[in-house]
Amino acid sequence: MKKIFFLLFNLIAMTTFAQDGKIGLGIIVGEPTGISAKIWTGKTTAFDAAAAWTFSENYGSLHLHADFLKHKFGIIDVNKGQLPFYFGLGAKVVMANDPVIGMRIPLGISYIFADGTFDTFLEIVPVLNLIPSTVFDVEGGIGLRYYF
Repeated sequence: MKKIFFLLFNLIAMTTFAQDGKIGLGIIVGEPTGISAKIWTGKTTAFDAAAAWTFSENYGSLHLHADFLKHKFGIIDVNKGQLPFYFGLGAKVVMANDPVIGMRIPLGISYIFADGTFDTFLEIVPVLNLIPSTVFDVEGGIGLRYYF
């Protein structure tokens, strides 16, 4: 379990040094619910992560996840701001009596306000839990982040 925390921490730390854009912090509400962060690493790539609370598998447990995201701009035109579709691959850890470790495939849409200081997002995330047993699940949420 310590190795997974070490891996997630280093993944987030490395993206901070590699970032090409801004860092966003905010909230995600859904499954899970908590604090969300996003670090842009290029014009179309980013890492996101969350420290949140899950209410599904192990009621009332800490949920940590990190995802690599690829954004597709221009699919939906808007008058102001940007509305990219995104998809990616990531991992999650749920700290409970029976810890859960799984793979995430986030799919979502994000509205980036014209001034770039805020974004809001809606995502659905198919999950393949690997530990303690192999189970397919779906997570998702809505959120808002402020960019520094």
